[in-house]
Amino acid sequence: MADMNASDTSKTSDISETGGTGKTGEHGGTGGHGGTAGGSGAALDAAALDEVVTFTSELIRIDTTNRGGGDCRERPAAEYVAERLAAAGLEPVLLERTPGRTNVVARIEGTDPSAEALLVHGHLDVVPAEPADWTVHPFSGEIRDGVVWGRGAVDMKNMDAMILAVVRAWARSGVRPRRDIVIAYTADEEASAEDGSGFLADHHPGLFEGCTEGISESGAFTFHAGPGMALYPIGAGERGTGWLKLTAHGRAGHGSKVNRANAVSRLAAAVARIGDHPWPVRLTPTVRAALAEIAVLHGIETDVYAADLDVDGLLGKLGPAAALVEPTVRNSANPTVLEAGYKVNVIPGQATAYIDGRTVPGGEEEFRATMDVLTGPDVEWEFHHREVALQAPVDSPTFAKLRAAVERFDPAGHVVPYCMSGGTDAKQFSRLGITGYGFSPLRLPPGFDYQALFHGVDERVPVSALHFGVRVLDHYLKSA
Repeated sequence: MADMNASDTSKTSDISETGGTGKTGEHGGTGGHGGTAGGSGAALDAAALDEVVTFTSELIRIDTTNRGGGDCRERPAAEYVAERLAAAGLEPVLLERTPGRTNVVARIEGTDPSAEALLVHGHLDVVPAEPADWTVHPFSGEIRDGVVWGRGAVDMKNMDAMILAVVRAWARSGVRPRRDIVIAYTADEEASAEDGSGFLADHHPGLFEGCTEGISESGAFTFHAGPGMALYPIGAGERGTGWLKLTAHGRAGHGSKVNRANAVSRLAAAVARIGDHPWPVRLTPTVRAALAEIAVLHGIETDVYAADLDVDGLLGKLGPAAALVEPTVRNSANPTVLEAGYKVNVIPGQATAYIDGRTVPGGEEEFRATMDVLTGPDVEWEFHHREVALQAPVDSPTFAKLRAAVERFDPAGHVVPYCMSGGTDAKQFSRLGITGYGFSPLRLPPGFDYQALFHGVDERVPVSALHFGVRVLDHYLKSA
């Protein structure tokens, strides 16, 4: 495995290993994958089912907490996956913008040189977890009563493990996919992605040559929408990220005096306006498709393309399934951080707030104009972090194959498209012209609230869900 380090982005251009086509022998070849072309007929071996559980547990035990501001070290997890990729005959490359913030990229060469390549990616970092709040230690990786516990069990060391298990199973059986598959394990997804997918897309694009589509987290999990109704939402869009910094200036002074230019008051008023703002509905093709399919499953006759569609009224009829769509029918802005003052009897001259803003595809102009109005004349705003909104076609051959892979292993399930309310590394990889889908398959029992466990307490995943996921992923990648 090659190991590339760069202390900052200005030095990465000196690394010659990242040029070229990315085919065999260049930054991640096929190694031992010299067998027959992949097809959907070959089943996974028992070792793959064991490994996906073991890898999930062991990756959880590697603490890759991302506290933001550069406070994270993914390298031990990167070395873990790189060693196992190398043992499967691949040539993984390790790349860093910042020491310790390590990414891993490898390529499996397909049997059809004319086929477009597919990116399969997962991030190695996780959000913080407070052990005192958990039933088990969040970095124990404990396997209890058929469930793997720990931070990253669903976001997203489970998918990281699935990828590893599939690749190693292919090496044992001599399977090769039809199209090149580029595997990427990234750093820093839980913060800015500057040390992860952003760094890879901006400074190592040659590693992803030929990739037109990608799959990653937050899709193809079981969503129980009612008795006997198991949905599998596949991500075909993401809202854009618009994290804002608000700054209010005023006149500093004594807390006992009248002050008509109080920075804290000015900021608080702006924050309240933002928090209370009723954003208008703005439907995108992905969200309309989701509404249409979910409505049919509920026996609701409606025209989702009608100009007078009552979106909120329709959502009210969809029961639990409304939660899949409701966050993505409009822009949003939630105040999250307030910073001001240093002593109770001193009025500060400046106050700051941070806003988590999200924009639907095509909604950023409205978002900007609305922020200009809501902040008012006494508060300045700027983007603290900004990323684009995404859409992927739901009538594409790729979406059809993703749907078929899930329904093959759960024929009673219903695959539906959906737009993610947040964002993933697909945003950064979109700079390379890669269309991203959310696809990390899990079959979950009723009462298992997958979405609530993202960044939540007692994050965990059933062993049976991992077995389902690795089978579905294997089948899709062979058919892709």
